Amino acid sequence: MSEGREQDQPEEREGASRPVTAAARRERRGSARPAGRKDSVEAKKAAEADSDAEEAKKGRPTRSRADSEKRVGFFARIVRYIREVVSELRKVIWPTRKQMITYTGVVLVFVAFMVALVFGLDTAFAWGMFRVFG
Repeated sequence: MSEGREQDQPEEREGASRPVTAAARRERRGSARPAGRKDSVEAKKAAEADSDAEEAKKGRPTRSRADSEKRVGFFARIVRYIREVVSELRKVIWPTRKQMITYTGVVLVFVAFMVALVFGLDTAFAWGMFRVFG
């Protein structure tokens, strides 16, 4: 499974090879992380300083939404909406021509089947009603 994913995503660094053994993978992962952050004295001092800073902030009330956001005009909202629509459309994975032809064919076959089914049922019920009520 990871082999297919590996083929889809190109290597970010040229010449970088994938570790073959588990030990090599652990070593590579370990070199990517900073070592010994929890045990170091500097990390403990930094954590204490952060907690002191958070305690100093606790006395202030939270800013209201009205203070942080100003009401923008009608046209600015329309422009922002259009920009967001365009950015969302860029995320869409558009089908290829072959896929579109396939999907269109499937839809047309399904619609033809449903039309034939409804036509057949309508004809059968009409025939039955004609027989019953003459």
